Amino acid sequence: MNATPTGALLLCRAEPFAARPPAQLLREQLLLAPAGEGWSVLVPEGRPWRDSGESVERVLAGWASAMAIGTSGPVVALWWDGERAGTTLASGFRRQVGYVWLADGTAVGEDEAMRTFASRLGLDPVLDVQSLEPLTRPDPESDARSRLLGLIAVLSRAGLELPPGLAPGESAGQLRATAQAHGAQTVQWAGWRGAVRAEIQAVEDGLDHWLGTSRQQPSARAFAALQLGAGVPLALWGLRRRSAGWVVAGGLLIAYGCGGLARGPGGERHDDSTTADTTAEQHD
Repeated sequence: MNATPTGALLLCRAEPFAARPPAQLLREQLLLAPAGEGWSVLVPEGRPWRDSGESVERVLAGWASAMAIGTSGPVVALWWDGERAGTTLASGFRRQVGYVWLADGTAVGEDEAMRTFASRLGLDPVLDVQSLEPLTRPDPESDARSRLLGLIAVLSRAGLELPPGLAPGESAGQLRATAQAHGAQTVQWAGWRGAVRAEIQAVEDGLDHWLGTSRQQPSARAFAALQLGAGVPLALWGLRRRSAGWVVAGGLLIAYGCGGLARGPGGERHDDSTTADTTAEQHD
C-alpha cells in the first residue's frame, strides 16, 4: 500500500441527473456515472492534491459536504494515498462522520463512527453494523485498500454497484480511464453563468426535501438566510486554510442562500435574478 497513488471517489446517494448540477459547482473536472439504483459515482481529476499539494482527505471532506447539500442525499467520500486511506460521510448540515486506516490496515477512529455511518445511510442496524464492525478491529491480513473494499461491499447491500474496475487503490488517471470506458459523463466548471443556473436547478430540486414544507412557507426564506449566513464564514475559513473543498462548500451555501432569497413568497424568482444572470455572464 505504500506505493499506492493518491486517488478518490465520491459516492452519491442520488441519481446522476440530480448529482450533475451541484457537481458543476466544484470547479473540478469530474466524470459522472451511474452506480446502482439510486446511486452515482464521481471520479475527480485530482488537481488540488496533484498540483497544489492539498490534503486529499480535506478536499474530499469539502466536496462531500457540497454534494450532500446539493443533492439532498448522503455522500460517501473514499480517499487514499501512500500512508492512509479513509472515508467521510456527509449528510445535509449534520456533522460529518469519518474513519481512517493506516496503510497497513490499522484502524484509527472510534467504533461509534461506524454505527453512525450505518444509521445515516439507512443501513440495517443489525446485519450491516455487524459487517462494518470488523473494519474497526485489528486484522493483519487486511491493508487499507481491503478495508475500503469491505466498506463498499456493505454499501452494495444498499444498492451501490460501482462500474467494474472502479475501485480504491488506483491512481486518479486509471480511475478516470476506467470510468470513461464505461461511458461516464464529463462534468466540468461552466463559468459563473452556468453555475447560477445549476444552483437554481439544485435549489428547486432539493429545497422542499430539506424543509419538509412548501416553498410558499415563510420558513423557506428563513432557511435560505441560514444557508447564506453559514456559507460566508465557511468560505472564509476555507480560504484561510487554503482548502478548495471547503471554499466550494461555503460558496455553494452562499449560492443556495442567494437563490432562495431571490424568490418571492410564491416560489417565483424576483426580477433581480435576471440581473444576477447578467452579472454572472460578465464574469464568465
